[in-house]
Amino acid sequence: MNKQAFYQTLAEQAKSLTEGEPNVIANMANLSALLFMSLEDINWAGFYLVDNPEQLILGPFQGNPACIRIPVGKGVCGTAALLKETQLVSDVHAFEGHIACDTASNSEIVVPIIKNGKIFAVLDIDSPSLSRFDEQDKVGLETLIRQFETQV
Repeated sequence: MNKQAFYQTLAEQAKSLTEGEPNVIANMANLSALLFMSLEDINWAGFYLVDNPEQLILGPFQGNPACIRIPVGKGVCGTAALLKETQLVSDVHAFEGHIACDTASNSEIVVPIIKNGKIFAVLDIDSPSLSRFDEQDKVGLETLIRQFETQV
């Protein structure tokens, strides 16, 4: 299955898991489990929610224990939150200000979740491989998150 078809199927699965459920934490828990189970070569998949204008706090995830708080503007997650733009990082060790929550992570993609024009949370996915994520992953995950934003 090519990546485009894979992400289309994944978005359909995500919709069926979350549709009709108003609790965002429950939906994030199921989405992190779905992503962790479905994506190859990853070691972490989960969410950080905006705790206040300056900070993200750990939300539902799958993988090793993680950093609990991340300042907005710091690290890959904080940068995605500040800029409201997906961060696709081939080598996290080359990313200025990277926060090493799991030393096994080498590449990362972080997709912002927007509610009423403001940053609400970010989806964070890590891989132990360098250059694990590409433009097709970015488009596929952004599509899944845009769908999820309608339920936030």
